[in-house]
Amino acid sequence: MSDSEQAAGRLPAVSARTGPIQPAEQSASVLGAPISLSDTLKGIPATRAAEARRLQESLERRAADQLLRDELARYDFSGNRYQRFEEELARYGMSVLRGWMYTGYIFKLTASRKFALSPSEAELEELHRDSDAREELATMTVALALPRFRKHALVEGGWRYEGGASLPTYFMGACLYIFPNEFRRRRVQRKKWTRAHMREALTMHPDGGVTTGVETEALGNMRVRDDLERADARTRPIVALTIDGYTQEEIVELLDETSVRAVEGALYRWRAREKRHLQRGDRP
Repeated sequence: MSDSEQAAGRLPAVSARTGPIQPAEQSASVLGAPISLSDTLKGIPATRAAEARRLQESLERRAADQLLRDELARYDFSGNRYQRFEEELARYGMSVLRGWMYTGYIFKLTASRKFALSPSEAELEELHRDSDAREELATMTVALALPRFRKHALVEGGWRYEGGASLPTYFMGACLYIFPNEFRRRRVQRKKWTRAHMREALTMHPDGGVTTGVETEALGNMRVRDDLERADARTRPIVALTIDGYTQEEIVELLDETSVRAVEGALYRWRAREKRHLQRGDRP
């Protein structure tokens, strides 16, 4: 190489006899051709194949969630794109919550997170049979969980690809955080409503609209208002709630009675007294 070439910083040409050890490869195939999932799972035991499939699906899901999160972040987690994402997330959350309440599984989940709600048999039965009750609780829970999820999981970066959870499962964690307070709030409101309704039942004339039930039918045409006035302070609300259609399990919870047997005993004694009162001819 000449002095002028050295001064210009030019490198000497590589000898034609000094070739690379490995053949040259295109950048697109430098890692080799990809292997499909079906080929990947061939020739391995079924249990290992199931685990490999699950792990790959988890990686693909979380990678897709990361791309989605980055896309939403470009618009500051607002606008039409985020609104559509939020609507889909809300539908998902509503569906899952309704299912959990229908089976009662939601209370196992909340208990595992140190939220002991201790639902009564009556509350479990209501959520199992009453779709409106499930809808009400799910709607309020999701409505409160969405802004919390946006702030803590997305804006502040609480959700991370490395954490292992998908965006939907992370959102359900937010719902489980909200649900206990909403369940307690509804429980308190129900008790307040019941007390008000019970006072109305105690003061309303039977002909004015008191709901008839099994106990009323057993006593024939007795005037329930007069019956309740003769009852003692403990028996009166038990009878009023029974007339209004509440189950004995619900009465135990609402009135803090010791057991269903105690409620049955109070009703039996009240019924016996009123029958004796009727037999004596003291009624008009």
